[in-house]
Amino acid sequence: MKTIILSISFFCCFAITFAQHINIKNPTDFARKELVSIPYADFQAHFKVDSGFVISNGEQEFDYQFEKLGNENPQNLLIQIEIPAKSSLKLKVIQGPKKPISSKTFARYVPERFDDFAWENDVVAFRLYGKALEGRSDDAQGMDFWAKRTENLVINKWYATGDYHADHGEGLDYYSVGQTLGAGDIALFLDGQIRYTKHYRQYAILDNGPLRTTFKLTFEPQEINGQVISLTKTISLDAGSSFNKIAVAMDNQQNNVTPFVIGVAKRNEENPAYAFDKKTGALVYWEPSLKDFGETGIAVIAPKSTGLRFDNDNKSQFLLHSTAKNNSEFIYYNGATWNKAGQNTSFESWKNAVDQKATAIQKPLQIQLKK
Repeated sequence: MKTIILSISFFCCFAITFAQHINIKNPTDFARKELVSIPYADFQAHFKVDSGFVISNGEQEFDYQFEKLGNENPQNLLIQIEIPAKSSLKLKVIQGPKKPISSKTFARYVPERFDDFAWENDVVAFRLYGKALEGRSDDAQGMDFWAKRTENLVINKWYATGDYHADHGEGLDYYSVGQTLGAGDIALFLDGQIRYTKHYRQYAILDNGPLRTTFKLTFEPQEINGQVISLTKTISLDAGSSFNKIAVAMDNQQNNVTPFVIGVAKRNEENPAYAFDKKTGALVYWEPSLKDFGETGIAVIAPKSTGLRFDNDNKSQFLLHSTAKNNSEFIYYNGATWNKAGQNTSFESWKNAVDQKATAIQKPLQIQLKK
């Protein structure tokens, strides 16, 4: 009799656990693979589970991460999902140990290479330059892109060897930044001129994987054209994505609004393969082949940007003009791809990927916590 009672009790608890679920709906006409974010307080209140739980659709487990954003306690729950076009996904939350997952994103300060700050995921890698590079003949201004064709994290390995300008099977750094904004960085635009700031001075890593890495770079106050301006860039990169999300916050002591540009380096060619969609704020560029290194695609998406203006008159870079207000974040996205990685091998395929990303930003996945 005791055995029967215990079995019934266990079954009831099991059923209650499975009755609660997360419902995710894809409103777009293409499949999505991305992270969904749920406020952790809402998740915990709804499911009443601690840090040990499994998220499943009944057939497979889904990887997740507690996003802390620099805080001691979780702020959001991030779940990596794949969902077909115009469909729904039902996820169950079950108390119990989750499977271990390897990190797919990573960032770090690189003091051994002139204060670089580098970050990557299982698809792409980037870096921004630091203070120690200023004043050198090889100083550069914008964002660098590392072309990789491995899901492995390579930053530590490539910096350790120092031979990352040659392809040893995993990819290489052949992207040229120079005195441009490279793969979608920003600069001030004052009195009709691009004005580069000094490189970042402080960094803070807010989350470092396994599914999302987020960090904040601080650029100290600098007087430029009679205006004292400081700024921060908060950059996040998700596993499986070719795109960074960048939140720029400016503080101008003389004016409430500061003009700036987002730039993408051009190459020396007569008819560049590019497109700009004013409706979505998406700029797509496919670079010409360089030696036997391959071809690179770069993109910038600046959605919901008031007064965004595309400028193709600059010989060295495409420019997107906009403004930033004090005490307000300007959010945009930049991304890159390499044809030898196999994901995008032409301008057309890269443009399609960028168009889908722009649509996904405008039409986020719909999430509901269900009883």
